[in-house]
Formats: sequence, structure tokens, C-alpha cells
Amino acid sequence: MKVLIVYGSTTGNTAGIAEALGARMGNAGLDVTVLNAADATAEGLCNGYDAALFGCSAWGTDEVEMQDDFNTLFENFDAIGVDGKKAACFASGDSSFEHFCGAVDVIENRLSGLGAVIMEEGLKVEGDYDGSRDDVDGWCDRIIADLQA
Repeated sequence: MKVLIVYGSTTGNTAGIAEALGARMGNAGLDVTVLNAADATAEGLCNGYDAALFGCSAWGTDEVEMQDDFNTLFENFDAIGVDGKKAACFASGDSSFEHFCGAVDVIENRLSGLGAVIMEEGLKVEGDYDGSRDDVDGWCDRIIADLQA
């Protein structure tokens, strides 16, 4: 089972979560690629993968503002080739913003519209991996169970 994890992170919190997810999934026997959105190209991004996880930090008061590198990729999401693939989203955020981890909902809606199968409700955590370890690991374990079923 091949899994792609793509993330956009400004402060490093979402990157840390992506790396932790990748390590945990790899330890469970999955073939995982973790990719910074800054290094990703939309065209055929999900080709060759069975599942894709997308992580993006976001903020915003009036509307959701996604992390810059991820937003560039997101503008071309129609080309990622996610139709029929399993997908899930995660984010680290700051609950003082009105749209706490709002990127999760925006990305999930777009993925669903492109034909992806959302396998788990999006993960929304405050801060970094160390402060949310139980939530992140539990979410990851549910994803792993779904992929190995």
C-alpha cells in the first residue's frame, strides 16, 4: 500500500505532524512518501499511490487563508489525479482564529468533489505534534487500519 503525505507548513507544526504520520505509517509496513507542498507539482501528483493525506496550516478571520506553498498547489488540485483514491486531511492551527484548522474542511470538500474517498474525518489540532501526540497517533492508527483492511 503506497501512501503520499503532502503538507504545507509555515511554522513547522504541520510539517512535524506530517513527519510523525509518515514514520508511524512506515513502521506499520506502509510505503510512505512525505512531500513538502513547496516541492510538489499538481500534475499527476497522486498517480501511483493508493491513498493521499494532505496537511495544511491555515489562519484567517474573515475567510480561510491557506499556507502559501500549499495554496499554490491547491489552485491546481484538478490535476492531482485523486479520483477513486482514499484521502484524508490534517492541520495544526491556533484556536484564537475564527477558522481554526479551516483548511481541513476546504481541502476535504475539494477532494470529495474530485472523486476522492475521504476515509477519516479531518484531524484538527492545536500546536505541534508533541502537544497533540495522542490525537495524532490515534487518527493515524485509524487511517492505517482503514488502509490495511
